[in-house]
Amino acid sequence: MADKDDLLIELGTEELPPRALRTLERALASGVTGGLAAAGMAHDEARTYATPRRLAVLLRQLDHAQPDRIVQRRGPAVSAAYDKHGNPTPATVGFAQSCGVAVEKLERIRTDKGEWLGYQAQERGRSMSELIPGILQAALEKLPIPKRMRWGSGRSEFVRPVHWVVLLFGNEVIDAEVLGVRSNRYTQGHRFHHPAPIELSHPRDYEQALRTRGYVIADFDARQARIREQVAAAAAQEHAQVHVDADLLEEVTALCEWPVAITGGFEARFLALPTEVLIATMQEHQRYFPLWERAGKLLARFVAIANIESRQPLAVQQGNERVIRPRLSDAEFFWNKDRAQPLAARVDALASVIFQKDLGTLYDKTHRVAALATEIATLIGGNLEWAHRAAMLSRCDLLTHMVGEFPELQGLMGRYYATHDGEPGEVPHALEEMYRPRQAGGDLPTTRTGAALAIADRIDTLVGIFGIGQPPTGEKDPYALRRAALGVLRILVEQRLDLDLEDLMRLAVRQYAGMFGNQEQLVADVLAFLLERLRGYCLENGTRPDVFEAVLATRPTRPLDFGARLRAVSAFSHLPAADSLAAANKRIANILKKTGEAIPGRVTPSLLVEPAEQALDQELRRTAGIVTPLLSERDYAEAMAVMAGLREPVDAFFDHVMVMCDDGDLRGNRLAMLQELRTLFLKVADISRLQG
Repeated sequence: MADKDDLLIELGTEELPPRALRTLERALASGVTGGLAAAGMAHDEARTYATPRRLAVLLRQLDHAQPDRIVQRRGPAVSAAYDKHGNPTPATVGFAQSCGVAVEKLERIRTDKGEWLGYQAQERGRSMSELIPGILQAALEKLPIPKRMRWGSGRSEFVRPVHWVVLLFGNEVIDAEVLGVRSNRYTQGHRFHHPAPIELSHPRDYEQALRTRGYVIADFDARQARIREQVAAAAAQEHAQVHVDADLLEEVTALCEWPVAITGGFEARFLALPTEVLIATMQEHQRYFPLWERAGKLLARFVAIANIESRQPLAVQQGNERVIRPRLSDAEFFWNKDRAQPLAARVDALASVIFQKDLGTLYDKTHRVAALATEIATLIGGNLEWAHRAAMLSRCDLLTHMVGEFPELQGLMGRYYATHDGEPGEVPHALEEMYRPRQAGGDLPTTRTGAALAIADRIDTLVGIFGIGQPPTGEKDPYALRRAALGVLRILVEQRLDLDLEDLMRLAVRQYAGMFGNQEQLVADVLAFLLERLRGYCLENGTRPDVFEAVLATRPTRPLDFGARLRAVSAFSHLPAADSLAAANKRIANILKKTGEAIPGRVTPSLLVEPAEQALDQELRRTAGIVTPLLSERDYAEAMAVMAGLREPVDAFFDHVMVMCDDGDLRGNRLAMLQELRTLFLKVADISRLQG
């Protein structure tokens, strides 16, 4: 018998949730390979498979058994192993019994911490057939399944009922019960094309047997590539273009085992609907791929993916056309019905919709956001009337029929309806831009009104939810506050809006009209949360952790200003003087922290007796004269470059001057000069935190 062979694990289930399929596939493989690694089992390639009805792992050239190993156990220390008469203590006897040997058979183990009694034996490696059931069970228990289900009369729980299990090592079945099902060598083919079992003689036959006999493409990536090719070919036949949405492609791949592209269409009159409505209907509701003219205009055509190779493809096409028609008819009805009254007519109805039970209705939130957006528009040079009007209309589209049917179109439909209503200037676009960025890396608002509204809405939510004591905890963030905070920061930084976060918090708290008790603490808590999100944003964009900490120590509250300081400190950290000045600042901070005496508010020139302290004082005053106007202009990079010139006089000072001398006047004067030096650097950052 060979020392190595292939292992196949397959779970056959009812249809798995499509959006979780890839996660389950990867997690199962990770759990199995991790368990094998922990057991000391080596293997070559690991292949994973996932379809709507199966999860599988194929491991190449896996060892038949664990290697034998030497097991060493350490017992009591020799000094405590025997009593004064030389007899073994109860602890020693108990240890020997646990090892299955007499006390005389115990060995002595010498370490740098002393001598111990011990036992050493060779442990025979367990076979693959013994190990795999336990490893698989452990992997299944760790799968990220939010809610498990039971089926039948058994007690097993899984994401979906399990109908068959394949455990095949080489040409031998590993006999085990997994999730209430006995393992064997029979997989299942396509539900309609090949419903009969398929016998597998060896794991290497798995993928090919399913493809050629079972009408199943088990490899997710291969199936996805086939869908992409078929969709592109169908579009070419229509002389059209297709934009394959990555999320849609993944979901469709997870919904079929034998994909076949079918082209269909709908009545051209529906093209009068907003393009986004048509796309949402096709992609989100029907999982169709829309087709476009080469000029970029949507066609009344689509590509659907069937999970069957029908003998009557026209019937499949007509079926897909038949199911989309009523959805488009509904959308057409909603579109016409919603425009029958202006958005503004829905403002009062917001009072009947709860935003959050402790924070009032959407009507309450709308008025808070309107006041805040107007203030922000003033600060960023926007139009106050547009900002207020956009805020008042910002949630009205939530009450429309279209958004009720297509929640993902909120904001977008607001723009369409506001444009239809003739709302002025940037107001229509602001209604859509309030939701930007919609996801990580998403587009930002392009108008001042949209930016003011997007910031105001998020700040109001942050302050409100923190105010009622429900900030994010661990991985739980039901109000998406982390995303809201990052959205605010991205808008401020990337749109170069010079707003103060602390001021924004105070403005937002004011709109709640005394609802919260300790308002100063609330402002501090939300500000700390935002700065922590700023840390993640900056580190993700290449900022060194120590550079961020150096700037954070001075607590700038304007993200744009924070960014300018980061760039300056980063550039400074690469200068030859950086390490020396960082070390000196750290030394100064420690000296000032440890001194228990009052430090004079200014340096007395007559008390500067050493040439090195006279030189440092002179250079410090010259540097401060140059740096001060630079700081007022926020030219931190140039200011730091100028301060780098203090390296030599600072080094000379510490080489030749005793700061903590016996003379109290001299000591106080030197401490005052060090404090002035440190204060100058702290106007940009605490460079003592730089790591070099």
